[in-house]
Amino acid sequence: MSEWLVLAIAMTLVCALVLAFTNIRHRRAAEDEDTSETPDVIEYMTMMVGVVYAIVLGLAIAGVWEARGAAEDTVRREAQALYEVSQRADVYPADIRDRIRGEVDAYVTHTVSVDWPRLTSGETPSTEGADLLAKLRTDVTHQSPATELQAQAYQPLLDHIAAADDARHSRAQSAEPTLPGVVWFGLLTGGIVTIGLIFTLQIRRSSRELLLAGLFSALIVFLLFLVWSFDAPFGRDGTDSAAPFQDLFPTLKL
Repeated sequence: MSEWLVLAIAMTLVCALVLAFTNIRHRRAAEDEDTSETPDVIEYMTMMVGVVYAIVLGLAIAGVWEARGAAEDTVRREAQALYEVSQRADVYPADIRDRIRGEVDAYVTHTVSVDWPRLTSGETPSTEGADLLAKLRTDVTHQSPATELQAQAYQPLLDHIAAADDARHSRAQSAEPTLPGVVWFGLLTGGIVTIGLIFTLQIRRSSRELLLAGLFSALIVFLLFLVWSFDAPFGRDGTDSAAPFQDLFPTLKL
């Protein structure tokens, strides 16, 4: 199911519940109930709860946004390091160069085709990727430079493989959701309380009040959806977050 479809359904359901509860409350209200005034203490408490929840929600959005940016930077570093290995292997003879590039291509293909679906589902990468990268490192390490140009490229090749390995470990550590369960409990509970406080202000069925209540509820749902969407550093589905690999290795079927 598309994320946008999930958002539309959630916003529609919440708005419908708010409007339905308002109508039910209005019908069951006593005839002598005065809905024109609200105690000052309730208005003060509603304002404070709304401010505190807005701060917590803002911090949650900033946290998942930062984690998403860090994950994207890790992917860029890994892809760029492997691209440099593939390009710098040009100084070796054709058979060695093709073998190194073939091992790089095999690792990239495995990473995008096998590891990425696991990442987007919250699982850790497979061990096969580590084996492919270790094979590449061993092959380059055991390749003795035969010319001065190869000697100059030897250490940078190893450095780039080490950078790719480091980025791979960072990517594996970033696969899990950013926010722990207790934070999500607080966000969901706070959202319910904040929307529920609308009714303590004795909202009536005027078109203006119902419109504002619906828009306010839809806004909170949208912000929670935003946090949920970015809480997965590599996305919820697909391989969009693997774009650096696809851009630098366009000839591969990724």
